[in-house]
Amino acid sequence: MRKKLLAAFAITVAATLSAAGCGGSASGSGGNSIKVVYWQHLDQNDNKQQKFLASMKTSFEKAHPGKKIEVVPVTASENDYYTKIQLMMRSPSTAPDLVYEDTALINSDIASGYLKPIDSYVKSWADWGSFAKAAKGAVSSPTDGKTYGVPDDTDTRGIWYNQNLLKKAGIATPWQPKTWQDILDTARTIKKKLPGVTPMNFYTGQAGGEQSTMQGFEMLLYGTDAADNSLYDAKNKKWIVGSQGFKDALTFVHTVYSENLGLSKPTALGPNAGAEVGTKLLPDNKLAIDIDGSWMANNWLKTGPRPWPDWAKTMASAAMPTQAGQAPGRVSMSGGWAWSIPAKAKNPDLAWQFTKAIKNKDNSTKWNIIESTTAVRTDVAADPKYLDATPTNKFFTGLVAYTHFRPALPKYPQVSNAITKAMESVTTGQSSVDQAAKTYDQDLATAVGSDSTAKGAR
Repeated sequence: MRKKLLAAFAITVAATLSAAGCGGSASGSGGNSIKVVYWQHLDQNDNKQQKFLASMKTSFEKAHPGKKIEVVPVTASENDYYTKIQLMMRSPSTAPDLVYEDTALINSDIASGYLKPIDSYVKSWADWGSFAKAAKGAVSSPTDGKTYGVPDDTDTRGIWYNQNLLKKAGIATPWQPKTWQDILDTARTIKKKLPGVTPMNFYTGQAGGEQSTMQGFEMLLYGTDAADNSLYDAKNKKWIVGSQGFKDALTFVHTVYSENLGLSKPTALGPNAGAEVGTKLLPDNKLAIDIDGSWMANNWLKTGPRPWPDWAKTMASAAMPTQAGQAPGRVSMSGGWAWSIPAKAKNPDLAWQFTKAIKNKDNSTKWNIIESTTAVRTDVAADPKYLDATPTNKFFTGLVAYTHFRPALPKYPQVSNAITKAMESVTTGQSSVDQAAKTYDQDLATAVGSDSTAKGAR
């Protein structure tokens, strides 16, 4: 999934064997034990999920004497994590019993035969009725209609901004930009009046993977003032090429980095941009505007990698505007993660028992509070403990009304990779917007087949 495929594949094999345990992968599974695999961010300070799963392991083993849970982190960039778990799930000797899946990519793994349908499990689980319909749809196959995972969380995206920095630059707060131009003009003002402060963060490039695609590009594309403001024409089942909306979004990216309004290019194009933003630049008052996800506050909580007691007084949130302020005026993107049982799992029944335990109402509430993510259980979403846990929960939950979802299709990972490639080329100045858009169209046709593409409206 990375541009140097052979090198990445070699790294993937080595890392996966290391994670699974050379020659001993079978020892983590069996009748009384399961192997649970999840994504550990490259930022080693972000260990909230590690601690949460460790507590779930302890409580489950205590409640089920003789049962053992082996929790296996896969430390990697987001794109490399996808590649590694797919490689693990190919073989019975390395397949985990439970795996953490990005819901946008789950259909790719379903199509590849990596995941087990769990309909026989959920139909007798009373809690299944408490999961939101949209969340259930994100873990269901559009081909066979079966369910392949239990939703873990969802999210929305918007704009975080430092109120103090904007005020110092002479910008009135609360701040709610109405157009893309408003964002750029504000960033230019900050650059001029606040030397040493990075005006804005806009994720870009291949190393960021879905961070670049979702927090960045798609937040623009789905808000463009063009008829072809999406990636996929669901009605005609065609991926869109020749899109003016795509070019407009790339133009915004080019503007940010050609005018040095964003992070330094080495940082922006590196794998640790998210950690740099959340644990350093924002709490150090060195970044004014951040187009990012609803979960950002979990960096600054007492349990986060960079506790910041004054964050709620310093930071505020705004909705991402549409390109020219056209209806509905706001745009957001939503994703989410799920727990799935691989088709080659050695002990799917025990994996299901553990899944039910970590996704019951109490533990789901606990996890959504810890991670500052949007709840997928309706009973959790209405729980005062959840709503009051983080001051921004209500705001970001309100963006669900304006949100969009990535095309949940098997080819999406290749499409996403082509997007980040186009973003990187205009960020570095290697390509013009027109050249990058043309290359994207070619890469898209190669990935999905030219017969599965169609010209966007002009």
